[in-house]
Amino acid sequence: MSVLLQISDTHFGTEQPQVVEALVTLAAEQRPDMVVLSGDITQRARPAQFRAAKAFVQRLGAPVLAIPGNHDIALFNLWDRLTRPYARYATAFGIELEPVYVSQDLLVVGVNTTRPWRHKNGEVSTAQIDRVAKLLSAASPAQLRVVVVHQPLAVTEARDQINLLRGHDDAVRAWAAAGADLLMGGHIHLPYMLALHGWARGLWVVQAGTAVSSRIRPGVPNSVNILRWGDTPAGQDEPAKGRQGSGRSCRIEQWDFTYGAQAFLCAGVTEVQPERPIARG
Repeated sequence: MSVLLQISDTHFGTEQPQVVEALVTLAAEQRPDMVVLSGDITQRARPAQFRAAKAFVQRLGAPVLAIPGNHDIALFNLWDRLTRPYARYATAFGIELEPVYVSQDLLVVGVNTTRPWRHKNGEVSTAQIDRVAKLLSAASPAQLRVVVVHQPLAVTEARDQINLLRGHDDAVRAWAAAGADLLMGGHIHLPYMLALHGWARGLWVVQAGTAVSSRIRPGVPNSVNILRWGDTPAGQDEPAKGRQGSGRSCRIEQWDFTYGAQAFLCAGVTEVQPERPIARG
């Protein structure tokens, strides 16, 4: 069983200390194998905010795959924005803007969907779509194949249509054909799971809310996602464990911060059964 913790839109500079501590406690309890940090790590890309974010992720006790969000590029310093937009990000999280995490159970591919000339909207290029598709196509049948972007690839509310990633249809089409299982994102501070149909195979959009920031949407608490991927335990109703990963299940849990408990509590569970490809050779 592999455990992935998805954190998004921390917006350090607007973080709530009690929520930060609760999230560190959750990570210590759940012991994820890896952490996905899907952008908008800081509020205004200031050095102190990046230092605070780096100190936070170092307390989580697991490898971190991070990608930048639109807030992680300097907004008011136009010279920095246009000439070295990711310099501050790189100081804290490294120069790789599109990291890849590989284990026996997981393939997680990061995509940098920010653009310095765009204030908010993101886009994905043909070259990025092709790069990700090649990585997905080379994955093993046992690996859950996850793509991480910042802006969403599909939305559930009409008001969020404006926030859709530019190039989302082309990306979903290519990545579904290449074998993607989950498409993770953030940006709109709204957690949800959304099944996508009508493509080469079924896949799911997994959106995370804002993890620790005070910039929450009305009625939507701070939240994170925990993903568990592995063999179906004996005695459950899911298909029996078999070859080519046919008995593997994916459990996606939404954990919301509750002020009364001063802790993150599981608020919902979605079980999915990704299609597994036939092993080559």
